[in-house]
Amino acid sequence: MPEPVKKTVSAFAKKPKTQVAEEGETVVFETETEKPDAKVRWQCNTKDLVSGDKYVIKADGNNHSLTIQAVTKEDGTAYAVIAGGSKVKFDLKVKEKEVKEEVKLEVKEEVKEEKEEAQGGAGDPAAPHPAATDTVAPADAPALAETPAAADTTPAAPQPGANIQAHDTPGSDESQAPDTKTDLTGLFTEKPQSGEVAVGENIHFVAKVNAASLLKKPTIKWFKGKWMDLASKSGKNLQLKELYDRNSKVYTFEMQIIAAKPSFAGAYRCEVSSRDKFDSCNFDLTVHEARAVEGFDIRAAFRRTSVDGSEEAGELDFSALLKKSSFFKGSPGHRASKSQVKSEPDGDVWEILQKAPASEYEKIAFQYGITDLRGMLKRLKKMKKEEKKSEAFLKKLDPAYQVEKGHKMKLCIEVANEDVDVKWLKNGQEIQSTGRYIFESVGNKRYLTINHCSLSDDATYTCVVGDEKCTTELFVKEPPVTITSNLEDQMVMKGERVELECEVSEEGAAVKWEKDGVELTRDESFKYRFKKDGRKHVLIINEATKEDCGHYTVKTNGGESMAELMVSEKELEVYQNIADLTVKAKDEAVFKCEVSDENVNGIWYKNGVEVKADARTHITHIGRIHKLTIDDVKPEDEGDYTFVPEGYAFNLSAKLNFLEVKIDYVPRQDPPKIHLDCTGQTADSTIVVVAGNKLRLDVPITGDPAPTVVWTKGEKVMTEEDGRVHVESTKGHCIFTIEGADKQDEGLYSVIVRNPAGEDKADINVKVVDAPDPPSAPRILSVGEDSCVVQWDPPKSDGGNPIIGYVLERKKKKSYRWMRLNFDPYTDTTYESKRMIEGVEYEMRVYAVNAIGMSRHSAASQPFIPVAPTSEPVGLCVDDISDTTISLKWRSPEHLGSSELDGYGVEYCKEGSDEWVPAFEGLTERTSVIIRDLPTGEKMQFRVRAYNMAGPSAPTSLAQAVTIHEIMQKPKIWIPRNLRQTLIKKVEETINLVIPFQGKPRPVITWTKDGEPLNPKQVSVRNSDTDTILFIRKSERKDSGKYEIKLQIENVEDTASISIQIVDLPGSPEKLKIMDVWGFNVALEWKPPKDNGNCEITGYMVQKADKKTMEWYTVYELYRRTNCVVADLIMGNEYIFRIYAVNMVGLSLEPCFSADSAYIQKTGFEYKPPTYKEHDFSEAPKGIPKPKVTWYKNKMDISNEAKYRMFSKQGVLTLEIRKPCSFDGGVYMCKAVNASGEDVVECKLEIRPQITKEEREKQMNKAD
Repeated sequence: MPEPVKKTVSAFAKKPKTQVAEEGETVVFETETEKPDAKVRWQCNTKDLVSGDKYVIKADGNNHSLTIQAVTKEDGTAYAVIAGGSKVKFDLKVKEKEVKEEVKLEVKEEVKEEKEEAQGGAGDPAAPHPAATDTVAPADAPALAETPAAADTTPAAPQPGANIQAHDTPGSDESQAPDTKTDLTGLFTEKPQSGEVAVGENIHFVAKVNAASLLKKPTIKWFKGKWMDLASKSGKNLQLKELYDRNSKVYTFEMQIIAAKPSFAGAYRCEVSSRDKFDSCNFDLTVHEARAVEGFDIRAAFRRTSVDGSEEAGELDFSALLKKSSFFKGSPGHRASKSQVKSEPDGDVWEILQKAPASEYEKIAFQYGITDLRGMLKRLKKMKKEEKKSEAFLKKLDPAYQVEKGHKMKLCIEVANEDVDVKWLKNGQEIQSTGRYIFESVGNKRYLTINHCSLSDDATYTCVVGDEKCTTELFVKEPPVTITSNLEDQMVMKGERVELECEVSEEGAAVKWEKDGVELTRDESFKYRFKKDGRKHVLIINEATKEDCGHYTVKTNGGESMAELMVSEKELEVYQNIADLTVKAKDEAVFKCEVSDENVNGIWYKNGVEVKADARTHITHIGRIHKLTIDDVKPEDEGDYTFVPEGYAFNLSAKLNFLEVKIDYVPRQDPPKIHLDCTGQTADSTIVVVAGNKLRLDVPITGDPAPTVVWTKGEKVMTEEDGRVHVESTKGHCIFTIEGADKQDEGLYSVIVRNPAGEDKADINVKVVDAPDPPSAPRILSVGEDSCVVQWDPPKSDGGNPIIGYVLERKKKKSYRWMRLNFDPYTDTTYESKRMIEGVEYEMRVYAVNAIGMSRHSAASQPFIPVAPTSEPVGLCVDDISDTTISLKWRSPEHLGSSELDGYGVEYCKEGSDEWVPAFEGLTERTSVIIRDLPTGEKMQFRVRAYNMAGPSAPTSLAQAVTIHEIMQKPKIWIPRNLRQTLIKKVEETINLVIPFQGKPRPVITWTKDGEPLNPKQVSVRNSDTDTILFIRKSERKDSGKYEIKLQIENVEDTASISIQIVDLPGSPEKLKIMDVWGFNVALEWKPPKDNGNCEITGYMVQKADKKTMEWYTVYELYRRTNCVVADLIMGNEYIFRIYAVNMVGLSLEPCFSADSAYIQKTGFEYKPPTYKEHDFSEAPKGIPKPKVTWYKNKMDISNEAKYRMFSKQGVLTLEIRKPCSFDGGVYMCKAVNASGEDVVECKLEIRPQITKEEREKQMNKAD
């Protein structure tokens, strides 16, 4: 709800008045300001006026004037005068010159707000009598004279396109100063206020937010109605602006409505939010129809009109006519129509209809020519209802309520009749009592409770009592959307697809994505795509580039999450290079290479010319393997072949050698021969094959007749029984093939060729290489604030090739996505991982890399949390030292970090040595320690470390070495401050005195009392190294005295003394005598008690008793002398007296009674005191269990006062005050309390003064 605007003090003592002038006249407007130095501005149609020929502006102290020379029709408009924060509007009305009688009018004007305009113009006051005027008014003047209130309150017509601030009420005499009231509980420092505007005019609303205490920029939303977001409606008729003042840190948000239309009217809402803070404000906009033209006739307006001019058809807008009512009642045209139609009676139709009975409505309509009587009666009924005060409701519902989703809402109304039944409606439908809707009736209050509010409860609620009802709007606010699953850091290669995923608490919630603080949008290139899947939100980057590196943030209205994206350039690795080939004619040549990226394409070149695929030449790309195959090799195929990966500045080259086969004449008995360049006995003869690839051994052989070929491995003959082995012999060649070679195929192979002419043998060493085995699970050596040091063991097998490095990955414990930490192989087995989040649990794993490829990943490490070691302990010092022990103490570290402190480790070493020895096993949680069994006389150095999950902190050492030996310390007794004066205790109280001391070695302690040793049966003494304790369980009078303590170390001693006084109740006073009796007085005298209780007698309590009742009343509570006078006794009564002695412990056990009694003699006349109305202090408390009753006077408990008597008979409580005096006046309160509650009643007692003796004698003389 908009907050009310405060009434400001006007800067004007006298305001200018609206004036009517003829063309050509000179008009003077005068005003008077409160302050003589006030700066005054004059305006015409919101534009400042400057003094000149047309306008003359004068200022004389407090008086200011505006003179308009030779007014014309164009000068008849709205004017204003401004001083400080006050603004007064007034009009100038210009009429044509006419020679008629004029009437001098004094128009009293006090401009009011628009709500008061209609009331001001409703009446039709009579015009001034012509005899009282000096001039005659023109024809148009009577309208103004007859309705001065309407003329005064009619606002100046705003110019088209003029801006109207929502803070100023149209038509008011003085613009309200900005509301300086600050709402300390919300975000707004200035809220938008409700405003009114005419059709076609402009208006803007302003909201201000102080951002000094906000962590982020506030977000503002403007709504019309419940949920219409005006941000999407910005355009020709609506503009939203935002300003920021860096000095004051205030955001200013404006909503400007341009060329207002009737449909713009309604309720608006402004909401502002910043992180977990939220505030909202409601305001209204009222749109009025344009000002009516001159000559408006209400009766003509309420006649229906149609196109053909008949009065039986047509439409009538009553709402527009009623808005104009304040204008047409005072318009000259209206008065003219009255004078023209003389047959029609004068008067206001609305007032006549309101006052007339229903049976007269048709007659009045006929007299005034109103054909649409039904329309006027509907409007009249509504007006009467608005004026009628509710009879059924004492308190209605507020216009609107707001509640958070899931919370409880309670609506309350108060009815006039406690027994009446009410009905609750939701959107017009009656609500039935269920578990969510609960109806309550308490006295005249009726409640509707809505439990667990949901969005379906956002509706209009109505309470119906009989024929009356009240309505409210309930707004259900959804709780802030929180992030349940955070974003995760990612490291990707350039060109890869990136998906950043998070999960929020509500399905379909709106989120905002930012990169390095800049909001991301769906641009034309679709670089960023936003995906929603239930509660999951995904940011997709199709092809990552280096520019995409940065911190990405997803934000909701209830939180945010951040992750880092790192994009690395791809470094292409060659797992298998192409090799030189030597082939014969008609054979097949295959060049093959393997690279790290299976998405990389490449081009094959021969002698610098690109190779094109044809019937003999085949180019294939399968995964990471690229092949160039040449069938039926010819001599022209010989040359240098090169493979160039696309996008990378390097190439792979190999040479194809063509082997010519020369056919010579060989005798038919030619022994077999194996034509190999190597014998298989050296490293050069080793053939290397990658595991999983085909092993093909093509051996040229000769011999005639054709020899037989046998392949062996060791002593085993290789046959085709194993499905992987194939042996083939062709003319001049023997081929041995193993499909999918693995590690067991490694070894020395022999080929033997035989024919009748002989045999030949050759050995071929085959080595199978593979990717290495995975390394061992990494071990976390240490952790830091955002880093850790990890170590692992090399793999058991390097795959036949040396390990060239390792690749590491890490992930958060609760995540499934591993992030690679390095792309270049890391050669060492110890690695420091950085840029981690402190307090988050991580895991790590390792890959081994050799020339063949990358191993499988290792097992994950044990989960660990990056935490920083604590800072070093502070304040290490020596607390105590002896011949073999030392006591150290210190304080906790100033910075503990996010991990708990495990404990402290203490070490020591001899001076000059670097060998630190732990003082004890494990850690201690205490901040002090005693180290024992140290060598006497040695100089030792000590240090302390704090340990947490990250390991030990930096050590804290003593400033210098300490020599281990006993230090002589003089004995010193430290008497506590409360024992430096006499200690007073009551009999049978416990005495426990703790006396600290110092001294080394341990001193000898001796206690004495008055120079004598203590009785161990009565007094106990316990001693320690630092204090001595004196204990008496039940003290007696004989324990009083002076106690002395003596400490002695060898020949040095120290002494101190403590005085103890044991006190008891005093004895009774002695020899109470009645010394004299006169009038109403008795003189008493007594002697002090023999036993004062071992302390001073502080006073005596004197009591009296009438022998008839023997009820004792206290006369003096603490009387110090041993004689007194008891006054104000009652004549005719006989009194006895008693006295108690009082000391600091209390009253004596027994009183001293007077041996005789005192009789107060009656006088010769009987005095009748005036009677006063008896005050009744009776109350009858009720309650179960029975309440406890306490009486108070001026909030002081008087239960134990002897002056008052309390009675309780049959539930009636009575307080009796004996002999009331002026001091007994005050507020008396009776309080009843039991376990269920309490109740209080109060009354005030006034004591009237007593009649003096002289006045009493005067009264008696008058009676005689």
